[in-house]
Amino acid sequence: MGLCNLQPSSTSLRLMLLALSVLWILPELMLAKHTGITRHYKFDIKLSNVTRLCHTKSVVTVNGQFPGPRIIAREGDRLLIKVVNHVQNNITIHWHGIRQLRSGWADGPAYVTQCPIQTGQSYVYNYTITGQRGTLFWHAHISWLRATVYGPLVILPKPRVSYPFPHPYKEVPIVFGEWWNVDTETIINQATQTGGAPNVSDAYTINGLPGPLYNCSAKDTFKLKVKPGKTYLLRLINAALNDELFFGIANHSLTVVEADAVYTKPFKTNTILIAPGQTTNVLLKTKSHSPNASFLMAAQPYVSAPAAAFDNSTTAGILEYHQASTRSPIFKHKLPMLNDSSFAMNFSQKIRSLANSKFPAKVPKTVDRHFFFTIGLGLIPCQQSQTCVGPNNTRLAAAINNVSFVQPTTALLQAHFFRQSKGVYTTGFPAKPASRFNYTGTPPSNIIVNSGTQVVMLPFNTTVEVVMQDTSIITAESHPLHLHGFNFFVVGQGIGNFDPKNDPAKFNLVDPAERNTVGVPSGGWVAIRFLADNPGVWFMHCHLEVHTSWGLKMAWIVRDGDLPKQQLQPPPSDLPKC
Repeated sequence: MGLCNLQPSSTSLRLMLLALSVLWILPELMLAKHTGITRHYKFDIKLSNVTRLCHTKSVVTVNGQFPGPRIIAREGDRLLIKVVNHVQNNITIHWHGIRQLRSGWADGPAYVTQCPIQTGQSYVYNYTITGQRGTLFWHAHISWLRATVYGPLVILPKPRVSYPFPHPYKEVPIVFGEWWNVDTETIINQATQTGGAPNVSDAYTINGLPGPLYNCSAKDTFKLKVKPGKTYLLRLINAALNDELFFGIANHSLTVVEADAVYTKPFKTNTILIAPGQTTNVLLKTKSHSPNASFLMAAQPYVSAPAAAFDNSTTAGILEYHQASTRSPIFKHKLPMLNDSSFAMNFSQKIRSLANSKFPAKVPKTVDRHFFFTIGLGLIPCQQSQTCVGPNNTRLAAAINNVSFVQPTTALLQAHFFRQSKGVYTTGFPAKPASRFNYTGTPPSNIIVNSGTQVVMLPFNTTVEVVMQDTSIITAESHPLHLHGFNFFVVGQGIGNFDPKNDPAKFNLVDPAERNTVGVPSGGWVAIRFLADNPGVWFMHCHLEVHTSWGLKMAWIVRDGDLPKQQLQPPPSDLPKC
């Protein structure tokens, strides 16, 4: 056979070159056009016996797991999560921090975007993750069931898209929670009957485990085994019901690189402050050689309300190096004082958006609607047939602009979509307090709050600014406010009363933190801005569950835009009925 027979013809050569060029650009094309895949999960809501602190109780779980299963997806993926309710409690699941663009039916808060899933029923949460990547979480969003019904929601970048920080050797979710020895539904029901504060938790937990600093809990300790000279990405999630937490690891520093699933300018710290509803990603660089020691990973509460009862205890895990001696000493981490409000403010102000060409900070520079919300506590008269612990037969309440939210019996989103709002909600939620007072000084003599199911209506694409002001009524306290359906920019914050003449000039409109949950400082204020580009009904509430139970919540309704992709999709056929 001659050599000429082995040479390709000009036609075949052109085809080979074309094929090679397609192979060369195919990854870029795939990356540019990545629309994600559909991922299916099934959540069976069932009772399971769980033992902590030598107390065994039956708790509501997902798939018998406590905490619940981890959901992993990529930016652009579609999630179909079938939730089947096998318990007597009604249930809903909220995908905390997911934008839910035009898919508000899948957001999850009971009687806001859906009626709850009743015993023996099921519902498929159907949504696409658009323009988001990072650490979020899911949890029950009805009564206090999220005490045991919660888990991580990890959104990886699109394929072949790297992190804007060194790629970690390993990624580890660390989920903080709270544990009560008795049934949490009984606790909140008793508090509702008496009008008083519910009992505080018996322990904090790391990944469901209290740790060695509690009685009867040495075996229930989370242990993180690491190798020397490696970088670990810790995905921190505060799923606790009622407490902000300080967290640190003995003899190790942490680098913050993300907050609420938004990349941040990196900064080093020895201690993290994380409120319920917030997530924080940190890089942990281990020591270059294995030390003959172990290190406590500890979390304890930040106590911003001096008059309020709290769980004064510390949860701990153990950081262990491979090949370290089992009898090696354990070093402890010194956390800030429980009431260190200066640390809280300084830490919050360190969180800044990357604000670069790849991850821009799209801060609204102009504002269409301004709101000023007072955030705080108060009292509500009890019914004549009810005996309550407050003065003159009153019960504790919480309110925004002196309005304590009353949960409807029909889902707000359903009433809005079908234009059946009469008797369900009104649109008169106040944009500012009815009367001005010294918000952080001596409280007014009358601290009775109003109640009602009131919402704010917003045209599509409205730019919104909300200044949230803590008050000293009953007690000043930090309030982690969570907004569903949006991220917002934290453009300003301060201690004392907000000064509308001078404070706006100090707003950061360049690289403010972009979040879904922000702490209103105790005795202070915070200002946020967002673009109302997501049609639907969106809950905003304090993520301290006790305050949500007392009415510290409200809702925004964003009307449809003119274009098809600016309009809420119709409800799914399996949407639960009330």
